[in-house]
Amino acid sequence: MGRAELVQELKALRKGRGLLGKVEDRVGPGLRSACSVSEADGTVAIRQKVAGRLAELAAHLPEDLRVTVLAAFAICSEARQPLYQERIQWAARRVDRDPRTVRRRVDEAIDLLAELATGTSQDVSSPSRWHTASLAVALVLDRPEPVVLEQRRVVADQDGLRALDLAVSGPSRQDLEVTVLYGGTVADRGMEASDRWGYEVELPRPLARGETWEVAVLFRLPSASALRPYLVCVPRQPCDAFDLRVRFGEAREVRTLDGAFQRDVSDPGYRGRPQAVGPSGELHLRFQHLAPGLAYGARWADRP
Repeated sequence: MGRAELVQELKALRKGRGLLGKVEDRVGPGLRSACSVSEADGTVAIRQKVAGRLAELAAHLPEDLRVTVLAAFAICSEARQPLYQERIQWAARRVDRDPRTVRRRVDEAIDLLAELATGTSQDVSSPSRWHTASLAVALVLDRPEPVVLEQRRVVADQDGLRALDLAVSGPSRQDLEVTVLYGGTVADRGMEASDRWGYEVELPRPLARGETWEVAVLFRLPSASALRPYLVCVPRQPCDAFDLRVRFGEAREVRTLDGAFQRDVSDPGYRGRPQAVGPSGELHLRFQHLAPGLAYGARWADRP
């Protein structure tokens, strides 16, 4: 299946309800191949595989193209209106452009997605070396020095996997005390951006393709002020499940972010979904089939 044929399939898929429609009848052979859809896959599996792959590829696009094309296919949770025209209107407001310009950008983005998916740009469309089967994060705020426990089960997608490339955004590197509880050792990769620290967990031995491995990392912070009032997962690789627990120790106003754009995480204009906090001051959220490049988690008021 060539690039031109895949472009036509993508343009047909964006119509109507996009990926929320009857995808089993609307995902053609090119998309099935590009997204590893098998004959045995049902509606839910097809939708998850196509949405995940398109979001993964879209993460390599400029911000305006990424926003518009994820809205066009109804992948972004805030843009799941039933009609394509309504999603275009939503994207136009988000990128502050008129709908005609947004339509042109969707076409441009679809061309680029087809180019990436068909392997024209191998360096960004090659399969990931590993993916996350499950991620569990627990944040404890009701103590003088907050702690974050991250437990991750990964699956090697290639033979010879030796390290997991990870990153933390928000707290400064000097504020973080990092301890691997089990599963490997930490290697500092330095600052990837002004507010993002990159690190690797070096595994004790290489993993074979399909092999699973579990890693736990504990982060300690000097005070709650060192942590921003949100905790989200923005996966670089596909992530099957994310379990988040936050212990506030007191009532808080909390909003859930489920497939939000990264810039929405700290945008006060992004409302999210109200989320109740239990009587013990604890929050528990679960997310399934996280799309690379989108944010999942919670944001809360600075003060109770």
